[in-house]
Amino acid sequence: MLRLATFSETRAFAGVLLLLGATATATEAQQTLTQDEALRLAFPEPAVVERQTAFLDDADLERVRELAGEDVRIDGRVISYYVGRAGGELLGVAYFDAHRVRTLPEVLMFVVTPESRIARIEVLRFAEPPEYRPPDNWLGQFEGLGLTERLSLRGSIHNITGATLTAGAVTAASRRILALHSVINPLAKTSDSEGAR
Repeated sequence: MLRLATFSETRAFAGVLLLLGATATATEAQQTLTQDEALRLAFPEPAVVERQTAFLDDADLERVRELAGEDVRIDGRVISYYVGRAGGELLGVAYFDAHRVRTLPEVLMFVVTPESRIARIEVLRFAEPPEYRPPDNWLGQFEGLGLTERLSLRGSIHNITGATLTAGAVTAASRRILALHSVINPLAKTSDSEGAR
């Protein structure tokens, strides 16, 4: 039997819709870039981007942990990465890293040059409060750095006042990505496969 909603039920429903709308807006605000948009920033057209997957065995995982450092958590054994190429030239490799900052997630894209240095970092998603989000100019200090002692908060990386956990999470992710890159060695594999064609 069809029943009309009462005034209080209508108000309650409107409140739920308003709450859902506010939640959706907050969620949308957390999403800065899609994966495709980030890859296009990293490798603008006419570059071609090819997705590859690496499978780490126990020895690989141990080596990655050793290179990254004891404070850097590394659990994944299946690593997807994206090789950018324009013509016959290798431009670099993009990796996506999802990790927790304090209690909520952050997703970053790292682009690594053929010389195994960070070319850029893009924030795709940041779920912590916006005041803790790493500023673009702060992320810029990672550009050109390789996997050395300088890539640490005790080295060349400046902390973010009031957002120490963010600074630590981004720095650890940088070390994790460069350690994975070193062990996977995707550009050598790409060059070898192209030479075999």
